[in-house]
Amino acid sequence: MNTENQVLGLIKLSDYIKAFLAKKSEDHNEDDVDIELLLKRSEIENPWFTIDNQKFALQQWSDLLTEENIKNWLNNYSISKISKRVGLILAGNIPLVGFHDVMSVVLGNHIPVIKLSSKDKYMIPFLLKKWKEFSNENVAFEFVEKLENFDAVIATGSNNTARYLEYYFKNHLSIIRKNRTSVAVLKGDETQEELELLANDIFQYFGLGCRNVTRIFIPQDFVIDRLFESFLGFQDIINHNKYANNYDYNRAVYLLNQDKFWDNNFVMLKEDDKLFSPLSVINFSRYESLDEVKSFIAENEENIQCVVAKEEIGLNAISFGEAQNPGLDTYADNVDTMKFLELV
Repeated sequence: MNTENQVLGLIKLSDYIKAFLAKKSEDHNEDDVDIELLLKRSEIENPWFTIDNQKFALQQWSDLLTEENIKNWLNNYSISKISKRVGLILAGNIPLVGFHDVMSVVLGNHIPVIKLSSKDKYMIPFLLKKWKEFSNENVAFEFVEKLENFDAVIATGSNNTARYLEYYFKNHLSIIRKNRTSVAVLKGDETQEELELLANDIFQYFGLGCRNVTRIFIPQDFVIDRLFESFLGFQDIINHNKYANNYDYNRAVYLLNQDKFWDNNFVMLKEDDKLFSPLSVINFSRYESLDEVKSFIAENEENIQCVVAKEEIGLNAISFGEAQNPGLDTYADNVDTMKFLELV
């Protein structure tokens, strides 16, 4: 396979997506209608995949796939001279979450053998078809219902599923990913704009991604109302039926258990040391010293995908509003997929 043609194909794919997203519905051509139908079909079969969220994911990828970004990324790795078959069991918690794995395998000069998630089974095949077309047929891939005849595997599942996958693939070179989530650390002097950017990190994709913040650390004297004020831009989220069902259920449980929580009619804040929180709930805890926060993060490192905070806090944190904007060299579970593919 020709890596140069593959990269050129990705750049053309990026331009193609940008052109589609920039058009009004009435200006769509036949190809554009195909994408619209796929977006609508995805939303019908998986209501979490709203058209807006799918388009957001497409926009992120189109912004990311520039010639400079791709070449700077690939320059850090050696490309295999022998193509192997790499099995991929893709996640489906947010739109296009598996595309990075597929792209990495192809650019590593291997053949992805793809088991799609039932929750995200339309847009990735479409994008791969267009990528192959734009790269002069220099992209090979295969879709399967069951993984067979492969040399290595990259699989994503829940913590329970991961135990099964680790056993099932124990004789294969593998990456097995588990549940992760993200946290935010506030100093207390954040501006309203920074807190509104944090709201994006919490609510984008309904909070279903591993890069969504589910736990916030705040100083002892931080006023909770400041968070609720910054969340108002997402108040329409409660109009989504599946989200509202989660909100109603969790609120009812807290009321029955007489748990203390703060509520603004579309999201709840609960003082809780747990890292993971139920959908529609954000856990928070107050700290006296940043050292105790750093200790918690270090102890739970294997369950944390990213930390959102001001740069001055350290912790290898990313800026507010950037959680859903990972770079090409940002890897799920912080395991370098391209380094792994060099070993295949």
